[in-house]
Amino acid sequence: MNTELQQRLNQIHEKITSEEFLTGKRLGGDLSFWIFDYSPQHELQVREYIEFLKQTMSQKQANIKLAHVDLLELVSNYLKDRNFLEKSFQMEKRKGSEGLLSALKGPIHTDKLTPYLVENIKANDQDVVLVSGIGSVWPVLRAHNLLNSLHARLNKPFVLFYPGGYDGQTLSLFNRVKNNHYYRAFRLVP
Repeated sequence: MNTELQQRLNQIHEKITSEEFLTGKRLGGDLSFWIFDYSPQHELQVREYIEFLKQTMSQKQANIKLAHVDLLELVSNYLKDRNFLEKSFQMEKRKGSEGLLSALKGPIHTDKLTPYLVENIKANDQDVVLVSGIGSVWPVLRAHNLLNSLHARLNKPFVLFYPGGYDGQTLSLFNRVKNNHYYRAFRLVP
């Protein structure tokens, strides 16, 4: 267990249950989009914390409606609901990973996936939305595209758990893959 990361994780509960966070006060009209970045080598520790947080919230703050989305599970369900999951497996066998990636660009485009996400978790009925698993669905789905697409559809406090770095301007998945600049989110815990 990484002690420094655990200290940061331990600050999340208090932060996301605060009145300022839930109402978006102090953001000056900006969207309440947050990123919790962490070293990808600590992915399992973050997953464990998310499960702990969900359990704690359901037991101690049941009045705060919290939704968690694992993007790998969401994408799998999305493809399954559209009868494309098995076809995807077969396509990868025939055309390889590059062929599959090319074929999935249309069906998993954020303009199609984001409404599914919002509807699937009944986002407008939630107080806080947590999203994890962006590393598991890369390169099919990119964080900055997802965030940009969610801006128009989600007006709830939103936290993306991000395996990499975010400096308030640029996302770097796995601390190796530089994504486009993204500046409309705040770091949840520095």
